[in-house]
Amino acid sequence: MVNITINGKNASVKEGTTILDAALQSGILIPTLCFLKDINEIGACRICVVEIEGMERLAAACNNTVEEGMVIYTNSPKVMASRKATLELILSEHEYSCATCARCGNCQLQSLAEEFGLSTDIYKKKIRKIPWDKSFPLIRDNEKCIKCMRCIQVCDKVQSLGVWDVCGTGARTTVDVNGGEKISAADCSLCGQCITHCPVGALHERDDKNVLYEALADKDKVKIVQVAPAVRAAWGEELGLPAEKATIGRMGEALRQLGFDYVFDTDFSADLTIMEEGSEFLKRFSDKENNRFPMFTSCCPGWVRFVKTQYPDMLSQLSTAKSPQQMFGAVVKSYFAEKLNKDPKDIISVSVMPCVAKKAEAAYDIMGSEERGSDVDIVLTTRELIKLIKAASINVYSLEDKPLDDPLCDGTGAAVIFGTTGGVMEAALRSAYFLATGSNPDPDAFKAVRGYHKGWNEAEFDFAGTKVRCAVASGLGNTRSLLEAIRRGDAEYDFVEIMACPGGCAGGGGQPIHPYDSFDYRGDILRELDFKSSVRFSHENPSVKKLYEEYLKAPLGEKSHHLLHTDHEALNVK
Repeated sequence: MVNITINGKNASVKEGTTILDAALQSGILIPTLCFLKDINEIGACRICVVEIEGMERLAAACNNTVEEGMVIYTNSPKVMASRKATLELILSEHEYSCATCARCGNCQLQSLAEEFGLSTDIYKKKIRKIPWDKSFPLIRDNEKCIKCMRCIQVCDKVQSLGVWDVCGTGARTTVDVNGGEKISAADCSLCGQCITHCPVGALHERDDKNVLYEALADKDKVKIVQVAPAVRAAWGEELGLPAEKATIGRMGEALRQLGFDYVFDTDFSADLTIMEEGSEFLKRFSDKENNRFPMFTSCCPGWVRFVKTQYPDMLSQLSTAKSPQQMFGAVVKSYFAEKLNKDPKDIISVSVMPCVAKKAEAAYDIMGSEERGSDVDIVLTTRELIKLIKAASINVYSLEDKPLDDPLCDGTGAAVIFGTTGGVMEAALRSAYFLATGSNPDPDAFKAVRGYHKGWNEAEFDFAGTKVRCAVASGLGNTRSLLEAIRRGDAEYDFVEIMACPGGCAGGGGQPIHPYDSFDYRGDILRELDFKSSVRFSHENPSVKKLYEEYLKAPLGEKSHHLLHTDHEALNVK
């Protein structure tokens, strides 16, 4: 242990502890901008500087460790003057039109500027603008970049893609796409982790709210919206609603007030995905000699983009099942259109997703048909939904908790856990076991696949005497490690779930942004919803059973194949 004094308070901390962590252990907060624990600890922003007795120069708290007898001041006049001057210099190269910024009210730089009373320009602004393709789902505004390097480090260390890099020298140093590529030509998975880890508004999703407003104003179209499982665990956060009040029913009422004619739950098509994907796995598993293993899940478009650009030789191992978003859109523009007696092209199909990659997925040529058009027309992130609710001045506290609309409203506990890592695998195994044996397992029999792990999680299960080897990975860095182990022959599995974002959709790139990882508690919310659900098996979803009886006939049937499956080999992501 090391004994120190910090702001006049004696403390004892473990040797090797950073000054930043030592201060936190003493209840003292030191502001940061560039710092991300274990990811970006480079002291670049100089906001976390502290004064150490006996040292002339200030030291960065994030990457300097304590020493025996060290006397530290985190808010001395010298420290405060330095932080203020640093903020003034950062602002001189920052376009701070806060009212029109995607991160207004949730920006670390904005908060620090307000705390230091920086409301006027001290230095003449020098802002460099770099052109950007505004049609791409991920937008970068160079004029708001503070060169903290977080995006570079997250993309490299967590997601292993290296999309971003430092370019230029001296005063012209900035961050841009690696190698000077256009973003549309880069191997970007659109996971959005660079967005959620950016402290300012330099990175954000393409704003599709105005496109939605135009659609909602069209009185000749039927406006239908679906809401993904992980959205319900996060939409209330910035609206002040506690988890127990932020129900899917209240969210549905908010969407009706925005102007939607029908509000449905993507849980329905998550269960539908399990029926198709689970049946596909059993079909491949029963013919192992003529199929390559493992079979990979295909519901995460960020993962699909990753495997397409990084491991194209493994594309054939992806399930051919569309994602729940796309399955829902296909069902809405076929089965439900017939029930409404409407031309599919008179339906506007909208989805609310915790994801940026879903915006790209909906626009792929392989996700639709000539007679239906696109399965999904507009994709909104959870963040965009929150802004729509705020803009419409909807009082979320007064919303009634009403059921969603029939006939596509039913969802099971198996579906809701699609939003957390391991959930797709667990849901698939519950129904695959039933399809293989004719009886339900204990719904918690496959809990060994739950949870976020550094590396990956693996388990083996007994299907009435047949062993099924499974693995689950979230985060593309973990995914790369898993795929390399499979390639080397160090690991062998039958069925593998991959989610691009750490923690799965709960930590998706379209979710509300916090200065801390929030996928754990959101995942806990989804697990609790599953545990409390009266139906926990996808094959028992009454709406899905009715869809097969009335329309699809059977999983993997001719109509199911036409509507609910796709050819990943034909996918063009660039």
